[in-house]
Amino acid sequence: MSNRMVCREASHAGSWYTASGSQLNAQLEGWLSQAQSSIGPARAIIAPRRVFILGPSHHVPLSRCALSPAEIYRTPLYDLRIDQKIYAELWKTGMFERMSLQTDEDEHSIEMHLPYTAKAMESHKDEFSIVPVLVGALSESKEQEYGKLLSKYLADPANLFVISSDFCHWGQRFRYTYYDESQGEIYRSIEHLDKMGMGIIEQLDPMSFSNYLKKYHNTICGRHPIGVLLNAVAELKKSGVEMNFSFLNYAQSSQCRNWQDSSVSYAAGALVVH
Repeated sequence: MSNRMVCREASHAGSWYTASGSQLNAQLEGWLSQAQSSIGPARAIIAPRRVFILGPSHHVPLSRCALSPAEIYRTPLYDLRIDQKIYAELWKTGMFERMSLQTDEDEHSIEMHLPYTAKAMESHKDEFSIVPVLVGALSESKEQEYGKLLSKYLADPANLFVISSDFCHWGQRFRYTYYDESQGEIYRSIEHLDKMGMGIIEQLDPMSFSNYLKKYHNTICGRHPIGVLLNAVAELKKSGVEMNFSFLNYAQSSQCRNWQDSSVSYAAGALVVH
């Protein structure tokens, strides 16, 4: 029997982002230095011990959530360790599948957050672990079940949750061309649609978000991880925990003006527990 650790390689490094550790480090420092801080200088901070990363499944049909077979996630900066204690707790519930290493390495939704996580946590790199969860095409009731399960981890200040999602994928290549002419140019209609969804997410009401998706079918790839988060928040609110969510930035990959164009929208937001 080999005691060698199972490692997930940084399979999208060199194509989706640079495989050079020094170059990646410089890029991340540049981008993070441009980020606007939402609060003033801190007197003290609590660094998370554990980072949960929930990403949607793009390549394999999955009706539940899945855990990685790996123990280590490689990044060009340094290796990240999966929290096997939490994985064992989640596995014991019987609610999770085990994805193959191939599925894990084919998927980009979790990996794209690893360099940022590694960079943000570099001064604590030996003191924290990650909990990657691949989220399938969940029904509303399943989103509720997973939200309930994960709510106790969300309540723990030692944990941080990262939810992986783009927003609208617009264009014929995405088979989504919703257009509200009253908004003007196509890209304005996309922004209006996205910001409607973002406003609903900020209300932290899973049912309203679900109804929005049913009505407009907006191609938000992380709609199920977002649904799980909203249900976890709803569960905590029952016990009087106060939280608020606000979006901090929004962008589009290009401005669509005609039916041949296509774009992907991006939004970033933060949940604060009071």
